[in-house]
Amino acid sequence: MPFEIVNGDITKLNVDAIVNAANNTLLGGGGVDGAIHRAAGPELLKECMTLGGCETGQAKITKGYNLPAKYVIHTVGPIWQGGKANEPELLASCYTNSLKLATQYECETVAFPLISSGAYGYPKMDAMEIAGETIKEYIREHDMHVFLVIFGHESFFRNKPLYQTVQEYIEKHYNEFAAEAICEGNSRYYAETRRRREWDFENHPPLESKKLSIEDVDWEEVINQTDKGFSQTLQDMIAARGIKDSKCYNDAQIDKRLFSKIKSDPQYRPSKPTVFAFAIALHLNLKETEALLETAGYSISNSSKFDLILRCCIGNRIYNVGQINEVLYEYDLPQMGSVANE
Repeated sequence: MPFEIVNGDITKLNVDAIVNAANNTLLGGGGVDGAIHRAAGPELLKECMTLGGCETGQAKITKGYNLPAKYVIHTVGPIWQGGKANEPELLASCYTNSLKLATQYECETVAFPLISSGAYGYPKMDAMEIAGETIKEYIREHDMHVFLVIFGHESFFRNKPLYQTVQEYIEKHYNEFAAEAICEGNSRYYAETRRRREWDFENHPPLESKKLSIEDVDWEEVINQTDKGFSQTLQDMIAARGIKDSKCYNDAQIDKRLFSKIKSDPQYRPSKPTVFAFAIALHLNLKETEALLETAGYSISNSSKFDLILRCCIGNRIYNVGQINEVLYEYDLPQMGSVANE
C-alpha cells in the first residue's frame, strides 16, 4: 500500500492517527512532542498522565482531542549512543509497534515524524533508512496509507546511485529537450499562420460534409475500431504478465480502493503519476509505457522533469516505485501513489 514522504506540519494532517516522538514519561517535551501537545490541548496531557509512561521502542495510544487526527500514537525512540546500544532495533520497533496499534484501532491513514532524529541525535540518513524499510515491510501485508512527515525540505537521497543517474540524465537532456519543444512549437505556429494567410477562401469555399443517417453507420466496425480504455488495457497487461491484482497495486504502491475504482469504471481517468506507477509495477518498457499513457490521454513530455525522471528510470530498467519516489521527493515533484494526485 502507499508510503509517501511529505514536507509539512504533522499536527495539521487530516489522518486517522499521527505518531508522537515522545519521551519515557509521555508528559510532553520539546520538538514534535511539544508541538503535538500544544495543538491537541490540555486534555491530551491529562490522558497521558494515566498511561504510566512508555518503554523505549514501545507505543501507546490516546485520543487526538483538538488535532485533525482521531488518535495520537506515542512512541519512545532510542537516544543515539553510537549504534552500540541496540538503537537500530529499538528504532525499528517504534515504527512496527506504532503500526500494530494503528491496525488494532482500524486506522487507514497514519503519519510519522522521523523518530529520534532531533534532540535524540540519531543520524538522519540512518533514521530515514530504518523508517522507510520498516514501514514498507509492514504495509505490504496491511491496507494502510503511511506518511513520513519531514519538517522543512531536507535532502536524504542525493548521494544514492539512482539520484546521481537521474541528475546526470536531466542535466544532459532537459535543456536540450525544452529547447527542441519550444522550437517545434514555434515552427508549427508560424507554419499554421502562414498557411492561413495564403489560403484563398473565395476560390476554395468550404466543402459540404456528407450527412449520414444512423442506418448508414456500421456500429460493429466502430466498436471494433475503438481503442481500449485505460481500465481494460491495464487488466489485459496484468493478465499478460500472469500476476495477481494485489501484486500489481502493491508494487505500484496504489491504494486498493483506487485500484478497485479503476477496474470497475471503464471511464475512469487516473492521474499521470498513477499510470506511471502501474507501468513500473508491470515492468513495462518505454514503448509499452507510452501505449499505456495514451489510453489515459497522456504522453511523455520531453520538457517535464517528472516525465524525464520516469523515462530515465524505465530506460535503465529501474522498477522500484519506492526508489523512484525518493528521487521525486528530492526534486519536490509528485510521488507515485500519492492520494493528492487523484
